[in-house]
Amino acid sequence: MILRCLVLFGALCALRCSALAADVATPITPREKIVLFNGKDLSNFTTWETVHGKADPERVFTVVDQIDGAPAIRCSGKYFGGVITKERYANYRFSLEFRWGLVTWEPRKDKARDAGVLFHCQGEEGNYSKAFNGAWMRSVEFQIIEGGTGDILLVGGYDRGNPEPIAPVMKTKVTPGTKRWNPNGVEGEFTRARIDWLRRDPEWKDVLGFRGKADAEKPLGQWNRIEAIVDGGNVVYFVNGEKVNEGWAGSFKEGRILLQSEGAEIFYRNVELNPLKK
Repeated sequence: MILRCLVLFGALCALRCSALAADVATPITPREKIVLFNGKDLSNFTTWETVHGKADPERVFTVVDQIDGAPAIRCSGKYFGGVITKERYANYRFSLEFRWGLVTWEPRKDKARDAGVLFHCQGEEGNYSKAFNGAWMRSVEFQIIEGGTGDILLVGGYDRGNPEPIAPVMKTKVTPGTKRWNPNGVEGEFTRARIDWLRRDPEWKDVLGFRGKADAEKPLGQWNRIEAIVDGGNVVYFVNGEKVNEGWAGSFKEGRILLQSEGAEIFYRNVELNPLKK
């Protein structure tokens, strides 16, 4: 029994040291295109979900050989979590294509299809909760949700031994009296907040299939392209070629990248990083 406990303790220490080593390593700044999804497997990623941690016995995250003529990452949405890059990155132009599936799950079965991309993920997986079994990591999110694709979310998370969460801080301009991005608005500083994209419908409702009056996202069943310029603590978000949000002077400047599974089936493809233009 003692030996078994020692072996388990050693394994836990090794995992903890591995996570710390990953945080110490110098983040990668792309000098040429980096293809994060190779079209064959998830070898550039680890998986994480709230029920099984790094294990994935129910295949929440898989690769499909072909959907609409090309391979893609399928996130079933059954459990909250994501696929997370093994490496950390800084200063890049990120892009991917996504398409919603038809399957939804509790607790979001009848709610707006929801997912997202987390940039600058820092610390241990699951650090969104004090118990380190949360779905996310502290990060800066590119929200993907029906009616709200393009929102910026500033996501907090914990370090072990620290009772207070760490959250990114970011500046942007918003329409007075709201948190909706407006390039001609009033400058403010935000933390642990959502900054709505430019034309987010003020009557948005968290219901399945929601469509805003002027959404940049395409109708259900079509592929969408999102891009983000991630330059130090500055971010600029694009949906289908349209600039929809912006923040600067962010306190988070590098980290891993997480593609979310959040209650709705979603497919991701052409996941790439490119160097920033000088």
